Order: sequence, then C-alpha cells, then structure tokens
Amino acid sequence: MLPINNILHPTDFSDRSEFAFRLAAALARDYHASLVILHVVQEPVVLYTEGVMPSPPEDHVEEVRERLLSLQVRDGAPAVTHRLEEGNPATEILRVADLIPADLIVMGTHGRRGLKRLLMGSVAEYVLERATCPVLTVKTPFPEDKPVPSHAQEELVHS
Repeated sequence: MLPINNILHPTDFSDRSEFAFRLAAALARDYHASLVILHVVQEPVVLYTEGVMPSPPEDHVEEVRERLLSLQVRDGAPAVTHRLEEGNPATEILRVADLIPADLIVMGTHGRRGLKRLLMGSVAEYVLERATCPVLTVKTPFPEDKPVPSHAQEELVHS
C-alpha cells in the first residue's frame, strides 16, 4: 500500500470539488490519513475604470469560512483540518501542500477547453505540473457502492 499520511483537498465549492471531496474523504478513511480541506479566497482584482474595487468585505470572508467548515467527513477520517487562505489559488494550494506536507492532492477540475481555458486558466493543470506529490483530479461523480448484479458475478467467476 502507498504511504499516504496527509491528503490535501482544495475546494472551490463547485460540484466537481464536491466529487473530489467525497473521494478525498474515502481515501483518508481507507489510508487512516489526515485530511486538510483548503479554500483559497482570491485576491481582489483592482479595476481602474470608475474607481478602485474595494477588497471583499469581512462578512464575505466569514460566509466562505462557514461554508468551508460545513464540509464534514461522515465516515470518519482520523484528523480533518479546515484551512482558509487568501491569494492566488494555484500558488496557495502548492504552498499548503508543501507546508503540511501532502502525500496526495485530490482536487476537482472543470475540464475547460479552448477559449474558456485560455481566458480562465486551469488551477488544476498548474498544480498538476508543479506539485511535488501526486495529484488526483476528479471531474465526474465517484460511483456509489452498488451491488454487482448476479449475472455479472457469474460472468466474473466463469471468465
């Protein structure tokens, strides 16, 4: 079994991040690893059109903190930590991964292509290229535990 002691799960609270969160929690449980759930509040973009855009109000940061803390592992990972950081998401994910130190990063990806990817960039791709540990990207739901139909079990036994 691979030595996985610390798992980092960066989240942007999207559906894809929810899929990755479920997988990260299951891996933390199965490997008896600690799980760090991270959200990065992006630095405000300064616009000089009709004035300077103010930084996000403190109540917005508190809303984000509450949302982050609402992500709870049901099946019981040994240790779960929630971290809220501010800055560039990709660089903060890499910084926290080195800090904890992460043995695995499990994160969602939107799978953007073409112009959208060019304009918005890809945090997952940036992390994947620069991380010092394995990165598992998730873009579809993790299958629920479903019983194997009896005819499929028979085919497996006879093959």
